[in-house]
Amino acid sequence: MSRTLHWLSEADDHLRAEIHEVVHDVVAAGGAVGYHSPPSFERISSWLDTVLKLVRDGDAAFAVARVDGVVRAVGLWRRGSTAVFQHRAEIQQIMAHPSSRGLGLGRLVVEGLVENARAAGLEILSLGVRGNNHGAIELYEALGFRECGRMPNAIAVGGERWDDVWMYLPLGYPEGTVLNGAAAGGLGSSPRRAG
Repeated sequence: MSRTLHWLSEADDHLRAEIHEVVHDVVAAGGAVGYHSPPSFERISSWLDTVLKLVRDGDAAFAVARVDGVVRAVGLWRRGSTAVFQHRAEIQQIMAHPSSRGLGLGRLVVEGLVENARAAGLEILSLGVRGNNHGAIELYEALGFRECGRMPNAIAVGGERWDDVWMYLPLGYPEGTVLNGAAAGGLGSSPRRAG
């Protein structure tokens, strides 16, 4: 069995069908990837058009993992949309086909996205994960991500609610970068109000 990672900027109908199968079957199996019901081919194709344009513009990277030549996992990073967030990106849509679970494809995709983002000069990666997805949280922690926030019961799936967990991974800052954190002063600062 061969496992390979590929970077896409275009996708023909065959490739779109393979990606659609992954998303469709993950959602049908209850995967926590942002859809309430399995999306249509047209919906995934439209989503791919948007993502692949961002890739061509340098604002995203889209990875597919193939097992014996067939797409079995996907994932992407997407750069922040405004000037003050261009140095960071969010990892999104990490999923492996249910028939390929246990093959390490999630790790392969996320590790690839981290290295790709670092090579693109990004400084910080973030991601969101459903609070009950303990296996994914453990994978992200093993790769260096740390929890930076949790909104209780903020993800709605029918009548059920789950925590929305945010994680981040610093990739490094350019030489000379001043890290102010929450220090008072500087642009955008305002004083604390008394009482």
